[in-house]
Parts: sequence; structure tokens; C-alpha cells
Amino acid sequence: MYDFIFYCNLGLQHVLDLNAYDHLLFLTALAIPFSFKEWKKVFILVSIFTIAHCTSLALAGIGFLQANVEIVEFLIPITIVFTALFNLYWINGTRRESRSHFLEFSTLIFGLVHGLGFSNYFKMIVAGEDTILRPLIAFASGIELAQLLIILIVLGLSSAISSLFGVNYYHRTSGVLILVVLMTIPLLYQTWPF
Repeated sequence: MYDFIFYCNLGLQHVLDLNAYDHLLFLTALAIPFSFKEWKKVFILVSIFTIAHCTSLALAGIGFLQANVEIVEFLIPITIVFTALFNLYWINGTRRESRSHFLEFSTLIFGLVHGLGFSNYFKMIVAGEDTILRPLIAFASGIELAQLLIILIVLGLSSAISSLFGVNYYHRTSGVLILVVLMTIPLLYQTWPF
């Protein structure tokens, strides 16, 4: 029986679960180079991620796509490290427009990878449903809400730290990105498939 609240809540929990903090790290690495004034750009990136994430869930749910779980689980922290290092490289004032286009493309790819990481569990949950479309839309709604909340928190804290403590853009952004990389290293170790 389809229940919008159940699947929406599942999407919220999927992103906000502190025990599975990969989404938090990825979203932080994605958002931290942007200012609060650029919130629309960040929301577009988040929406691209959600669409890609749910596309891979849908393709896996209908049996069109199947992935090696161990490889996918290892690729997830790789996407986090890549995003953090990419943004660390580009914060030196290189053309922001070219960075935004690359981030849109990479966010799409990373969303597909992250969705595959959850696909087996999602298939199991929706197994009793007549169609996966309605649960998927509800699940995507929960993911989007949770991600927007995280983005607002990251942008708000970033702005507050700059204002209250006078930390400049470069130091604040590079410090957070380096911290994200360091926090991702245990995930790489835990998921190492070889």
C-alpha cells in the first residue's frame, strides 16, 4: 500500500542519517565554495543530484540497471573526495562559470552513483507496490527537502563564521574542504573492495 509520508520520511532519513554521513559530506563539499547570495546555483546542483539519484534508483527498481554493490559503496566516498578536491583547486578565483558547469555535470554523475548505493534497499522496500513511480516521487521529495535543509545550514554557518570571526573566503572554504577529505578517509578504508 502506497504511503507518501512513509516514503518521504524514508528519503529524509536517508540523507539525514548521521551513521551514514556520506550525503552530509558530499553536500558540504558541494556547497561550501558558494556564498549565501548564490543559493539558487546551489539549489540547482542539489536538484540535479536528487534527479540523478532517483533516476538510478528507478532504473535499478525496474531491473534495467544492476551494479556491484561493493564497487558502488567504494565510489561514493571517491565522489566526495573528488568534489572536495575539485572545489579546493578552483577556489583561487578561476572563472566561476566554468566551475559551475563542471559541477553540474559531476553532480549528475555522482547522483547516479549515490542512487545505486541505495538501490538494493529501495527495491526491497517497494517490492510490494504496484508501481515504483509514486514511492519514488515521495522518496525524492524527502531527499530534496533534507538536502535543501543541509545546504541552508552549510551556507548559513559559512556566512556566520565569516561575519562573526572575520575568516576570509579562502581560509574558511579550504579549511572545510580539507576537513571533508579527512572525514572521508575512513569511508574509503571501510569500503575498500580490493
